[in-house]
Amino acid sequence: MAKNNKKPDIKKPKFNSYWIYAAIVVVFIGLNLFGGGSWSQPNKTTQGAFETFLRDGDVEKVEIINRKVAKVYLTAEAKTKEVHRSKNRGTGFLANGNEAAYQFEFGDLQNFENNLNLIKSNNDIATTVVYETDNNVMSEILISLLPFVVIIGIWIFIMRRMSGGAGGGAGGQLFNIGKSKAKLFDQKTDVKTSFKDVAGLEGAKEEVQEIVDFLKKPEKYTSLGGKIPKGALLVGLPGTGKTLLAKAVAGEANVPFFSLSGSDFVEMFVGVGASRVRDLFKQAKEKSPSIIFIDEIDAIGRARGKNNMSGSNDERENTLNQLLTEMDGFGSDSNVIVLAATNRADVLDKALMRAGRFDRQIYIDLPDVRERKEIFEVHLRPLKVDQQLDTDFLSKQTPGFSGADIANVCNEAALIAARKDKEIVEKQDFLDAVDRIVGGLEKKNKIITPKEKEAIAYHEAGHATVSWMLEHAAPLVKVTIVPRGKSLGAAWYLPEERQLVKPDQMLDEMCATLGGRAAEHVIFNEISTGALNDLEKVTKQARAMVTIYGLNEKVGNLTYYDSSGQNEYGFTKPYSEKTAELIDKEISKIIEEQYQRAIYLLIEHKDKLTELAKVLLDKEVIFKDNLQKIFGDRPFEKLKNESATPEKAEPKKEINDSL
Repeated sequence: MAKNNKKPDIKKPKFNSYWIYAAIVVVFIGLNLFGGGSWSQPNKTTQGAFETFLRDGDVEKVEIINRKVAKVYLTAEAKTKEVHRSKNRGTGFLANGNEAAYQFEFGDLQNFENNLNLIKSNNDIATTVVYETDNNVMSEILISLLPFVVIIGIWIFIMRRMSGGAGGGAGGQLFNIGKSKAKLFDQKTDVKTSFKDVAGLEGAKEEVQEIVDFLKKPEKYTSLGGKIPKGALLVGLPGTGKTLLAKAVAGEANVPFFSLSGSDFVEMFVGVGASRVRDLFKQAKEKSPSIIFIDEIDAIGRARGKNNMSGSNDERENTLNQLLTEMDGFGSDSNVIVLAATNRADVLDKALMRAGRFDRQIYIDLPDVRERKEIFEVHLRPLKVDQQLDTDFLSKQTPGFSGADIANVCNEAALIAARKDKEIVEKQDFLDAVDRIVGGLEKKNKIITPKEKEAIAYHEAGHATVSWMLEHAAPLVKVTIVPRGKSLGAAWYLPEERQLVKPDQMLDEMCATLGGRAAEHVIFNEISTGALNDLEKVTKQARAMVTIYGLNEKVGNLTYYDSSGQNEYGFTKPYSEKTAELIDKEISKIIEEQYQRAIYLLIEHKDKLTELAKVLLDKEVIFKDNLQKIFGDRPFEKLKNESATPEKAEPKKEINDSL
């Protein structure tokens, strides 16, 4: 049987450069404390006692040190006296004749010398006076080197901070500043995210899965003459899952995965960004096949030559040029795929977007109702929810929400349930979470006068009344006059999320939005500043109808919208002053027509408007059922249900927080 001769692993302490600094400090303190003389010092005495010893003839020699300290040496006869033996007992000075018995500090040297000479002449004493200078060489050297040590220490600290603390010792920090900051994920790294954790994004997942499949089974594609794509750009609104999709690629690809942000290339030193790009691709090529993921690539990928008014950024452009060369240039033939994510694809350089660099541009839209259900099911797994909770209902109540918004809803619902000491998260908790995220936090303690509260009630009731009477206006969910966020009142709607919008639909929405101010005019015959958000919304809609969508007869089938963003920083309008006057006139005409239309509807249903406002003042929150009791069924509800098709997009939740 073989013996196990392996020695036990002894964990030795790791060397730290700060130990050297600590040792230097200890030595410096030690030399200052003990380097000035002997370990034991003579007895302290006073100048008066010294003069007494001098008159008695006990002093053989006086040694003046640095013109401020006097050391007293006794004669042989004086050492035998009891007065001196008792004071120096245990010190060893009297036994050793070379040591001083006493020392003291004096004030002015001239006065001390005058008193000393006077006593010597009056008593005929031959005491010797010696002058010495005590120098601590090591202490002086350390003191002279101290400023340089401080400067070097500060420099090392700054270099560590600027280089991000990456690798090596203090000297290595400076030379590693041009190295890539990418974080490497490979087979040894535990990345638990997979495509199963990415709900929705079916089209995007198929595109990315094909890249992963190419890396796993390249012969499947190369046998037909296909080539691996150079890169894929993930484009979408914030929170739609671009970074999550990249994490899934890292977990599924089983190849080295380098992840970093676009801002990691930006540095205060010239040439560092381009150097980091070269080092990143060098590492990726050494481990090929591999994947590089650059999040928020617009930090370095903005179009060159733009923003000249704010000053050109040559360092960023140099970094972009190096990235372009590495992705598709001479000597760039390698199995390295670049994934990138951005929500500002419109500002990226055209050379970066062309085929051969980013061959695929994958657009990630907001999830539809089916995808939202899948996302809810993913985020509901770790929660203790009611077994009867309907995910279909939740997905319909959160139209327009991104994946990040849905994750926030689930988390907020759990916090609300915990705040109420519940054991499970229920349906109402999710509804409260949606209201909290969309409208903000309730402020029931906000001071509002009765007149203001009445005005708010009629304002919100006006919105509800007009929207109920119009065919294309969004159906109401609930209305509240409880202050929430920045608004004093709010109305929740579920408008249809249409792919194509007709003029009648836009006009009905504008009319419903102006219903709040119209109600103030009808009831109080005066208006207030509470309709600011409403006016901003309708003005944007009217301007879009005239200048973007070409929906105005006077202006005609023209659009002044620049989708390329080239005219973003232009100082001239793409139309004449005469056309500008016409545009302003038509915008004002559209808004005023819808305002008068809202007033007409409210005058026609003034009694029901008043009844609804009183219910709102009493309950503070009303729902669709309250409107149905007062107004009955919507006039166009039946026609709307008959014309609805399964392919029509699901409703999108909105909040009207005009006050």
